[in-house]
Amino acid sequence: MEQLLKPLKLKRGDTVATVSLSWGGAGDRDILWRYNVGKQRLEQQFGLKVIGMENTLKGSEYLYHHPEKRAQDLMEAFLDPNIKAIFSCIGGEESIRMLPYIDFEVIRNHPKIFIGYSDTTITHLICLKAGLSSFYGPSVLAELAENVKIFDYTAKWLQKVLFDNSPIGEIKPAAQWTGERIEWLEENASLEKTMHENQGYEILQGSGKVTGHLIGGCIEVLEMAKGTSLWPDDEIFNDAVLFFETSEEMAEPKYIEYWLRNYGSLGILQKAKALLFGKPYQGRYYEEYKNSILKIISELQLFDLPVVYNMSYGHNEPMCILPYGAFAEVDCGNRTFTILESGVI
Repeated sequence: MEQLLKPLKLKRGDTVATVSLSWGGAGDRDILWRYNVGKQRLEQQFGLKVIGMENTLKGSEYLYHHPEKRAQDLMEAFLDPNIKAIFSCIGGEESIRMLPYIDFEVIRNHPKIFIGYSDTTITHLICLKAGLSSFYGPSVLAELAENVKIFDYTAKWLQKVLFDNSPIGEIKPAAQWTGERIEWLEENASLEKTMHENQGYEILQGSGKVTGHLIGGCIEVLEMAKGTSLWPDDEIFNDAVLFFETSEEMAEPKYIEYWLRNYGSLGILQKAKALLFGKPYQGRYYEEYKNSILKIISELQLFDLPVVYNMSYGHNEPMCILPYGAFAEVDCGNRTFTILESGVI
């Protein structure tokens, strides 16, 4: 795979934009308070100037009916030389509808930080097709506006990955985790989520050390991209460290089997250097997913393929940040995961 363009690192005082590329709830009357919390934290904690694009806060009803306006915001955010990074407000379920309105040359010729997760996987694939490394990490509403404060683990990796151009280094598992959902009501803003001890990474199979470039996303959303012009070319999967995570939909284990079997049928898993899986949302189907993963890996006779489970990215909190295309190492013997290069320049 050709090296992806790395964006410039952030620094205090930079202007960053927020975009609503899928669900437009950031602008809904009952959610706007939460958007403002996330915006304020980016400004006060990280020293950034945060602006919304023209349609960011138009609301869920308007943006559902106008995917072209969502795409317009994304294009204009990339084009604006004063904007140094783009933060996704939230995921959703149909940002794939932006595809007809995307100008890949705009992204390729104006590289900058783009970050988000979940349905934002689609925009990561857009950036990948344009040749730009983007960042699978927190969104404005779902993590940066977390009740009480941004989790320290998340804030640490946001600072390290986006503001520092030295190698990212070893990413240890979060010591604690939560998948608790507290309704997004302003009167609930002071309620703290229940935290659980995290048992760390599980090596489901594999030995020794392997290295490869990071490619992946939310496994349900990746299904929406298969067969479209967004789906990565075969060579992108050569020697990849594939990362997957599941959403709050909490898909039944049989779907994990269907999807992974499909990856096997496409020859993608056979090309990979390692597979990474985030902790299932709320820990639901924790053991069942493991069994499903190993069942498909066994069907494919990929007995030497390292598989790491229970990683700290995706729909639970807190979360680290994964740069697409970055070279990473999985050390099965020491149960470590390391990103060997910087995400930014």
